[in-house]
Amino acid sequence: MDGFTEADVADQSGKCFIVTGANTGIGFEVVRVLASRRARVLLACRDKAKAEAAMRRIGRRTPGADTAFLPIDQADLDSVRAAADLAAPEPRIDALINNAGVMRPPLTRTKQGFELQFGVNHLGCFALSILLLPTLTKTAGSRIVVTASVAHRRGRIAWDDLNAERSYDRSQRYADSKLANMLFFFELDRRLRASGSAVTAVGCHPGIAATDLGRHMGALQLLVPVVGMALNTPAMGAWPTLQAATATVAPGGYYGPNELGGRRGPSAPAWRTRQAEDGALARRLWDVSVAMTGIDSGLPP
Repeated sequence: MDGFTEADVADQSGKCFIVTGANTGIGFEVVRVLASRRARVLLACRDKAKAEAAMRRIGRRTPGADTAFLPIDQADLDSVRAAADLAAPEPRIDALINNAGVMRPPLTRTKQGFELQFGVNHLGCFALSILLLPTLTKTAGSRIVVTASVAHRRGRIAWDDLNAERSYDRSQRYADSKLANMLFFFELDRRLRASGSAVTAVGCHPGIAATDLGRHMGALQLLVPVVGMALNTPAMGAWPTLQAATATVAPGGYYGPNELGGRRGPSAPAWRTRQAEDGALARRLWDVSVAMTGIDSGLPP
């Protein structure tokens, strides 16, 4: 197969990775591969019992695997701050892998009152990335990886109704949050380059994979295992993330499956919409995110 797969992940001895949403699905597969390549991996998850169960599974596959639990709830910015503080003493962090997300839930709000999909998928990712920047900066060549989706192609951020106080279409709001992911890593990398930072921001997407992310899709969820297995397994869906986190990549690059319109196959540079590289939109989102979270990187505009 042409493209990047887990077989291409080199030895990661001495490196440390943080993976959000790491106890299941694509996140678990990313941890599995990194641990098998001798990396230290922090599983950033809400549920300690589930994280520990995932670590036991990985330990059975890779005896002596260096894994640890990092508590975080991305629907609560206080929890995100606490997680960043807990991770800060690590001697090095080579990559923060923002994998956690929610998909098409009923209208729900975060602890701070934000619409859940925008709050978790974007604001939680934004906050954790910015809060960990000082720690990441200590490790030469470190990366921030942001997981987006082919759904970003349908995104159109509702600037005048970000908290869904007037309307809520769960599918559209998911696409909007994924466009926000795209704009965030695009703008973050631009600002990192402008500041002379050695940290790189890159994006990825898993194509379509059979995971439990679609738990809120109702009857349609019954089709996901069938469709997903015909396209990407969770292990295959992890390949773009692994490429973004461990391979030689372009600053600000975007990686995803290279078959069936980006829905299946090995990882390679992926296509994104013009809107996902719109500098004005990216700067607007950055300013809005700083205002909503109260977290500012101090990076030059």
